[in-house]
Parts: sequence; C-alpha cells; structure tokens
Amino acid sequence: MGKQALPVLKGISLDIFKNEYVALMGPSGSGKSTLMNIIGCLDTLTAGQYILNGSNVSTMTDDALAEVRNKEIGFVFQQFNLLPRLTAAENVALPLIYAGIAKRQRLEMAKEVLAKVGLADRSHHKPNEMSGGQIQRVAIARALVNNPSIILADEPTGNLDSKTSVEIMELFGSIQAAGNTVVLVTHEEDIAAYARRVVRLRDGVIETDKRKEMAAAH
Repeated sequence: MGKQALPVLKGISLDIFKNEYVALMGPSGSGKSTLMNIIGCLDTLTAGQYILNGSNVSTMTDDALAEVRNKEIGFVFQQFNLLPRLTAAENVALPLIYAGIAKRQRLEMAKEVLAKVGLADRSHHKPNEMSGGQIQRVAIARALVNNPSIILADEPTGNLDSKTSVEIMELFGSIQAAGNTVVLVTHEEDIAAYARRVVRLRDGVIETDKRKEMAAAH
C-alpha cells in the first residue's frame, strides 16, 4: 500500500501431497486467498519458494507460469466464469486451445469429461440453458480437461443452494478418489468437512493443520 509493505503471509511452511484433499479456511484477511493465488501461480511470492511437482515455480518467467497454470492447475471459481455464447463442450475445451490440440479432438475430450461429471446430455447447451449446479459441473469439467496436477476450487458452492452444494462436493470427492489432488478454499465449516485435511489460517500464519483418518459421513 503506497510505500508501506504489508506482509500477508508470514513464513508459512506447507506441504500438500499428491491425491490429498485439503480445505484452506480462515476469516477475511487471514491470507487464505493469497495462499491460494500462490498455489495457483496467479500471484508470485516476494520471499521463500514454492515447489510444484519438483519445479521451483517462484523463479519462473511469466510465460513459464502461464504454461504451468494451463497444464498443472485446474481452477474452479465461485462465479463459474463460463463464456455465455459457447456451449458446455466449447467452454470445457477452452484450455485445450492453449495446449495446441486440434478442434475435433478438443471437443471429443470435452465430451468425455462432461460425461464424467454427469452432463453427457448437456454438451450442446449454453450456460443460460442450464441450472447453477449444471454450470458449476461444466466449470469443474473445464478444470479437469487438461488432467492437471491440482484442482483448485475457490468457494465453489458460494452461489449454489444447499442441495446442489452437496452434489458438487460429492463430485469433488469422487474426483479426489480418482487420483486428483483437490485444494478447496472456503469459509463454510460444512463444506470444509468434506476434505480430508483442514488448514486454518489466521493473520498470515497457519493456526491449525489437521488430517482426518476417515472422511466425515455425508
């Protein structure tokens, strides 16, 4: 802020392992959004280092970071962020354009992933022809299409009713069970309860980091 440096994260040390299901929690201003942005290579850190799949991301150029974001990280946002004029399949295929995959193959891959999230029959529908839960499933399919190392979900049920939220969280559970790493940012305890590990932040430091032996029954 101006000339004043404002430390957001204060010497955090955190290991997230392949196939973990982690919820990041904390009140506003705790640093969880900044931590998520660093994990997602949207923000670069000013000190320390971030190793993703053996690569030191903290020293990469902007172009290299853009490639990491596209290949290694699948983003799911509260606002869905779909393009309204594109069909579900075209929205899901978007990350594959940057990967240089031909159009026909892109749409085939998109349809395969839509089937995995239970939307095989909605591939030609546009966002305004679908419910909120279906739209979020399309967004999840888009995050999965590149087979990323991490699925990063920021308040993914924030705009959904409670019944749809349960369906979406169960879908994340099946994604993790299939071998993906899921990192979830939420301020809702009942949503965090789906994760296998909950990391709580407060004032830029990790307050608690707890793993569960078994997932909570839902």
